[in-house]
Amino acid sequence: MTVTIRPSAPSGSVAAPPSKSAAHRLLLCAGLAAGESVVRGVAPSEDVLATMDCLRALGAACRFDGDTARVDGTGLLSGAETLLCRESGSTLRFFVPLCLLDGRERTLAGSERLLERPLGVYEDICRERGMLFEKSAASLRLAGRLTPGTYELPGDVSSQFVSGLLFALPRLGGDSLIRLCPPVESRAYIDMTTDALRTFGVETRRRDETTIEVPGNQTFAPREAAVEGDWSNAAFFLALGAEVTGLREDSVQGDRVCVSHLARLREGAAEIDLSDCPDLGPVLFAYAAAHHGGTFTGARRLRLKESDRVETMRAELAKFGVSVTAEGDRVRVGSGLRAPAEALCGHNDHRVVMALCVLCAKTGGVIEGAEAVRKSFPDFFEKLRTLDIEVEGYGMDQQK
Repeated sequence: MTVTIRPSAPSGSVAAPPSKSAAHRLLLCAGLAAGESVVRGVAPSEDVLATMDCLRALGAACRFDGDTARVDGTGLLSGAETLLCRESGSTLRFFVPLCLLDGRERTLAGSERLLERPLGVYEDICRERGMLFEKSAASLRLAGRLTPGTYELPGDVSSQFVSGLLFALPRLGGDSLIRLCPPVESRAYIDMTTDALRTFGVETRRRDETTIEVPGNQTFAPREAAVEGDWSNAAFFLALGAEVTGLREDSVQGDRVCVSHLARLREGAAEIDLSDCPDLGPVLFAYAAAHHGGTFTGARRLRLKESDRVETMRAELAKFGVSVTAEGDRVRVGSGLRAPAEALCGHNDHRVVMALCVLCAKTGGVIEGAEAVRKSFPDFFEKLRTLDIEVEGYGMDQQK
């Protein structure tokens, strides 16, 4: 799908979209609880729908009533042998330990790009404990039974591995420990998981900065919960200068740092560490290009997302006349933005598309592959229009 954005003067306010990260976690806890839970404020993005599909595959009954999800959980110990994860990294990594709770063989399937994303932490756990872990280009086959014990994980890889274990370990018959080898990155996402667990009656304890105690024999209780506004996707509107409502200032979401990072880039060519907020990379690169440039460290994990976001943003910013250089996990973004003379490419990456929209609102431009926003933010373009940004070629019927 191709969109054209005209140079515009954004104005007004927009409500923050619901947090996809929070929705994943609350829905999964609801599936682990025996009885009906109600989760309000859920946006039906492709990633969230993938999690709903997997909940259904493991025996939970799920349905939407407007923006409310009703989940009649079963403890996720029954159901189909194949789970379809679409392109959702969170879904894949959260469900791997759950598939190892009952000893049955199961297959997690998804796009080729999804299966290219790192899973080595789980592979090591399965190998050390004698469980099957067999990955192909389009699927992951698992068999074996997770047992209580001590799990040592590197702290500088995706926090999704920690979260996946946090969902499964409370269900086991004994206590467990998760030990993280420092440095620990994306700690805020681990906090989001423990908050969701607490909402559904499951407790974890931090022994220290790198050790989490997970008592076993716990039961998830059905609850009513609400998804808070998403700082990650709100960052694109904040970069446009819009007022964004519905965000919690006391949120544990790590991406709330977008406010201070954008302010620093607005003031000058700042140096920003992305280790704890890798999802902000594309919008911060774009914002730096539109202002004074900037230097970004801790960018290694940007290469492991829906696209290699360092390379895709380098290719697209070059079309705006802005240079990007990278060495190791350090990225330097130049400035001197001009209107692109050729069509931009979304690279099947929702955050790249939205970052390019921020720039096109200034310069104008054509973006091919704009449908990638459906992954996390299906009504993104309609929200742009409410801010008086001229968008052509992506109608309401195409967002459904």
